[in-house]
Amino acid sequence: MLYYLFEFIEQKFQFPGATLFQFLSFRASFAIIISLLFSLIYGRRIIQILKAKQIGESIRDLGLDGQKEKAGTPTMGGVIIILGTLIPVFLLAKLENIYIIILIISTLTMGSIGLVDDYIKIFKKDKEGLKGKFKLIGQIFLGGFVGAVLYFHPEVTVKEEIRIFESGKTTKIEEVFNQEKKSTLTTIPLIRDNAFDYSDLVTWISPSMKIYTWVVFIPIVIFILTAVSNGANLTDGIDGLAAGSSAIMVLALGLFAWVSGNLIFSDYLNIMYIPNVGEVVIFVAAFSGALIGFLWFNTYPATVFMGDTGSLTIGAIIAVIALIVRKELLIPLLCGVFLVENLSVILQVGYFKYTKRKRGVGKRIFKMSPLHHHYQKMGYHESKIVARFWIIGIILAVLSIVTLKIR
Repeated sequence: MLYYLFEFIEQKFQFPGATLFQFLSFRASFAIIISLLFSLIYGRRIIQILKAKQIGESIRDLGLDGQKEKAGTPTMGGVIIILGTLIPVFLLAKLENIYIIILIISTLTMGSIGLVDDYIKIFKKDKEGLKGKFKLIGQIFLGGFVGAVLYFHPEVTVKEEIRIFESGKTTKIEEVFNQEKKSTLTTIPLIRDNAFDYSDLVTWISPSMKIYTWVVFIPIVIFILTAVSNGANLTDGIDGLAAGSSAIMVLALGLFAWVSGNLIFSDYLNIMYIPNVGEVVIFVAAFSGALIGFLWFNTYPATVFMGDTGSLTIGAIIAVIALIVRKELLIPLLCGVFLVENLSVILQVGYFKYTKRKRGVGKRIFKMSPLHHHYQKMGYHESKIVARFWIIGIILAVLSIVTLKIR
């Protein structure tokens, strides 16, 4: 809203400084400042309200050190992250941008599902919360919506680089790329040209099948969104782990959005240029600020938990941003922390069921799953576990960024 206000002021009155809001870097910087201040100032007030309403976490006895002391800690703190993200976005982003619209709808949808889940756990005294099938239906619905918009909406386009020029001729940067076009191209790391077209999954049958690419594309989007959302949910098990790890991933995705939405950087890195995707940087800045602000209260010993309101939402947002900037095939690397947490649960449950069926007695691979609880059982303090997971997350983020030039 401030963007449109200052645009109007500049057009009508040529007010000094009003043009600053036309610069992406200024609006991104302003967004992270607003989200940080909101999270730090109003986050404390929200926590006090949660305490007053006795919206506290009931802790199951898993035999972990320091677990009982966390009983009664306010949950639903994901509201801080959601509000800290959306307020700067509504103030500073171009709200007609299709990518911003997708991200706002994704945030509100998964936030609502998580809020209902936490409400049932706390007020209905049902530790299971919202039944898994209803969460899955919500994730499938959102994934289908995101996939359909990315595939069918006319403003979701790319420009591919052209490398054939006349020698000695000066070429404008705009001429380096071909015309905007609808495309299902995405980035695939570590191979020649770094590009993969989802239409290849159907056109091998017949070139005429290209119009049915959506039949493959949308289910892939649903799978990615569901997997990352649940991965974030599983990672949210000890103080600061999910929020800190997510902030690292989101900042890396913000860099991808920045270079993919800039003609000069896209040319230099020889990557596809995605028109209008630069506006996603505003959302990323606000989201990062909200996560870091929330982390102020969520680091050990936490004074608030994000609950499913936060964990399901941040996972969905990360997945949607990755899809928008066409870096979803980098998720196993960039979101490696979420991946190993997911895999640890799948392997643990699968191996236990297999050994019980074969030998009559179920055996486990880990002392406890998800993986962070395994290290707690080994005697590591949770703050050390979190710090090391953050370090691993930073390494994975750097490796993901490096893939821009490795091909």
